[in-house]
Amino acid sequence: MSEKYDVIVAGGGPAGLAAAVSAARLGARTAVIEKNGVLGGNLTSGHVGPIMGSTDKGTMTEEICDLLKVGGPQRMHDVEWAKMALPRWVSDAGVDIYVQTQVADAIMEGNTIRGLVIAGKNGLEEIYGDVVVDATGDGLAAYCAGAEYGMGRPGDKLVQPATLMFTLENVDTDWAVFCYGEECATPVHGMRYDEYCIKANDEGRLPENVSVVRLYPHVNKGEVLCNTTQANHTDGTDRKDLIKAELLLREQIVQVVDFLRKYIPGYGDCRLKDSADVLGVRETRRILGEYVLTDEDVLTGARFPDVVVHNARFSVDIHNPTGGGQAEGKAKKTRPYDIPLRCLIPRKIDGLIVTGRCISGTHRAHASYRVMKIAIPLGQAAGIAAALSAQKDVLPRELPADAVQKVLLDSGVILFD
Repeated sequence: MSEKYDVIVAGGGPAGLAAAVSAARLGARTAVIEKNGVLGGNLTSGHVGPIMGSTDKGTMTEEICDLLKVGGPQRMHDVEWAKMALPRWVSDAGVDIYVQTQVADAIMEGNTIRGLVIAGKNGLEEIYGDVVVDATGDGLAAYCAGAEYGMGRPGDKLVQPATLMFTLENVDTDWAVFCYGEECATPVHGMRYDEYCIKANDEGRLPENVSVVRLYPHVNKGEVLCNTTQANHTDGTDRKDLIKAELLLREQIVQVVDFLRKYIPGYGDCRLKDSADVLGVRETRRILGEYVLTDEDVLTGARFPDVVVHNARFSVDIHNPTGGGQAEGKAKKTRPYDIPLRCLIPRKIDGLIVTGRCISGTHRAHASYRVMKIAIPLGQAAGIAAALSAQKDVLPRELPADAVQKVLLDSGVILFD
């Protein structure tokens, strides 16, 4: 017998979990569908830290960071604790959880999505919902529903490279070099660390296109999180590209660990502790919505009457699609900007809300809003909008933005200056 929900959330990453819990707390019968065996997405399976970006105060980001005991100078979290804490948090909210379950297709009635075909341990099943929230990152549910989308940068359509995060242990963290971005002036062998990495790449001591080795102190003493492997020309929606990247990046981890042991202070006795279970895919489909967030919007700090995320802030961080480092030489600073509800409402497809990195925006705008501290409030807004649409029996595009804003404001979220 098919299950029927008020709200179905596809994707159990940061945005999806925020959406599911927000919907359930408003009384909506809610399900979350997650392809991996554990909830959390990049918070868990992807081993991504620190949790980057920011918005104004009062959002669910604060609750999740408290739940995960985020701490330390780089605001890191322990992945193993997150694997335990997040499913309990979602379950306690009353959400039905489907794990090891993939979205296989959309159930359509004309241009309206009525549910999803899912593939799990019982084969193919159909589940129905008044509203579907796509938090898959890749916009998979929206794609199956026939939504319009963009992908890659203008011109060549190339996307940002994929990465595999990994954690080192047995690091002498009292002496170790740390690097939080592309630039690091710490001296290494008579050079700046960032310049030394470029030199090592030129000389073949680092993998191709790995021209910076980003090193973040972990919450656990003696451990360091490494964000450096890079697979260019990887389409995160293409199975052939995914396995090519997986094989390449696993080999790169070995090379990078060897480089650190041989040449970088504090890492002489380091060893690989663990690595991500899934590729870190920065960019795939951007579902085209009723409004497309533009480059100018994020660079100038745009304001919108239907704001659902206020004062989003993160640089335009475009990892080079064709080589190492940044595509534009250096990440471009933004001014705190708003994200309107219209960016979450796909064109032409009804009954559907998108959230997380697959919302409607340009390639360069996406490079700012794709991070987790912006994705979580986007998920919160999407879950509220979905629950209200189901309760009021209206299509998401017909739901007044001020109804969503009222729930956010009443919960303590700041939306206006």
